[in-house]
Parts: sequence; structure tokens; C-alpha cells
Amino acid sequence: MAVVELTKTNFKQAIEANDFVIVDFWAPWCDPCLTFTDVFKQAAENNPDILFGMVNTEADPEIGDYFEVKQIPGVLVIREQAGIHAQVGEIGGPALEKIIEWARDYDLTQVREYYTQLASGQAAKA
Repeated sequence: MAVVELTKTNFKQAIEANDFVIVDFWAPWCDPCLTFTDVFKQAAENNPDILFGMVNTEADPEIGDYFEVKQIPGVLVIREQAGIHAQVGEIGGPALEKIIEWARDYDLTQVREYYTQLASGQAAKA
């Protein structure tokens, strides 16, 4: 699957429509971000069942602000609409593949229970 450009227009829909999303927060002036783009695109080719999306923090700063992205490059792993891992800084292909492997194996039982409680109005207020 090709890497998708995520913007404030399509971000929410992309997260809601896909059970597994990996987001790369980047900016055009960030040399490590540009280097990481090739790694990210290769991971997308190797994992066609996952939506890989890139958020340009210059063009859509609201998304980065919402997720409190303070440094780039930054990667956010989302499973079933829940952020389960955030990674900041340069990483190589092998490290990204390890993160993906970990995320595939991540037990979402607590997340699902929380969503069930939230839907029934029983979730504790944060």
C-alpha cells in the first residue's frame, strides 16, 4: 500500500476506517525526517495490511499539537483507534520492523474493555 498524506481533512477518517495505522510526523526542513521517509515507505511496502500515513507538521500543525508532538521525526502507532506506541527521533528499518512486530502482538484487551465501559458510561473520568 502506498503511503498516504494525512491532513486535518482526512486524519480522523483514516484512523476510524483502519484498524492499524502508523503515522510519521515530519517537516520539509527536517533532514532526519527526509532520510526516514525512505525507511517508512519501505515498511509500508513490506506491510500492505497497515495504513502508513505522513503528517507534515508545517502544513497541519493542529494534528501534531493534538498528539503533543514536540520533536520530529516522530512515529505514532495506532491500533483500533488507540495510540499504543510513540517513537521520537531517527530510527532505521530494522528498528521500525521491530516496532511493527511488537504492535502486531500487542494485546488490546484493556483497550477494548475501556471502550466498552466508555460506551456504557462506566469509564472513569480522567
